[in-house]
Amino acid sequence: MNNCEALIIGGSAGSLDVLIQVLPDINPTLPFPIIIVLHRKSGKESLLTNVLSNKTKLKVKDLEEKEKMMASTIYIAPPNYHLLIENNQTFSLDASEKVNFSRPSIDVTFESAAQVFEENLVCLLLSGANSDGTSGLQTVKKYGGRAIIQNPGSAIVPFMPEYAMEHVAIDAILDPKEMANYINQLQND
Repeated sequence: MNNCEALIIGGSAGSLDVLIQVLPDINPTLPFPIIIVLHRKSGKESLLTNVLSNKTKLKVKDLEEKEKMMASTIYIAPPNYHLLIENNQTFSLDASEKVNFSRPSIDVTFESAAQVFEENLVCLLLSGANSDGTSGLQTVKKYGGRAIIQNPGSAIVPFMPEYAMEHVAIDAILDPKEMANYINQLQND
């Protein structure tokens, strides 16, 4: 396996519950950043950051335009912007049209990160009600990265991971209780 240089977690309805379960058990000295892209309404960004900060020893922050990614940090994508990853591993925010009825679109972030990190990217798709994330996971696989999904049987809203499973060669299907261990093992690959 290749080194993980970034983990991107995408989700929609039902995914916050998963993050609250998983984050307490993630190693606070991960040698890579975790980027979280959730479908959510605007105006609640600091609330989400505060909730997640209380569940982990990792630093959790709302990401900012042109910010450089740092290891052992969880970055939260803001509402109403697509999140792109630049070649120099900084963030770029884009307010173009919604993709899959969503902004941020998980597909947009997975696809741009795949081109930057190639085989060193791991993407995890959680619970949700639309197909956002599937096209992005296809791009991740094309560039040699790993596509992981939440076990649809454990998802509050299983459509998103089920749809991905039907259209992408998935590398791992995980229940929430397995995710932290999987993520912690990425540093030893």
